[in-house]
Amino acid sequence: MANAASGMAVHDDCKLKFLELKTKRTYRFIVYKIEEKQKQVVVEKLGEPTDSYEDFAASLPANDCRYAVYDFDFVTEENCQKSRIVFIAWSPDASRVRSKMIYASSKDRFKRELDGIQIELQATDPTEMGLDVIRSRSN
Repeated sequence: MANAASGMAVHDDCKLKFLELKTKRTYRFIVYKIEEKQKQVVVEKLGEPTDSYEDFAASLPANDCRYAVYDFDFVTEENCQKSRIVFIAWSPDASRVRSKMIYASSKDRFKRELDGIQIELQATDPTEMGLDVIRSRSN
């Protein structure tokens, strides 16, 4: 079903892979991209559970927008192991204006398809989505 605002559909695989990340923890992260010709959001990359945050950050292009979901594990001050699912709208300054507009107008509809997101970040450069930023938003 296409999004009225931007005309983008969400490929079923996007939701299925997200559910696997959320329930089975099959992936550490998922990077999504909008295929403009097909007018839909698709899975671009899946991160293995053993992949690091650096692997995740390196999979985001320096000059194009993406959506991403990252499964962030951390230990609380009470020494409890916890996890948060972080949604990142990646929109680097170097990306095309058209790309930024399409991603911005499709974001809310796409995010609604992924039930279980706990933290949302908007990032234009890597410092805006660093582990310290995620950690501070997780508590």
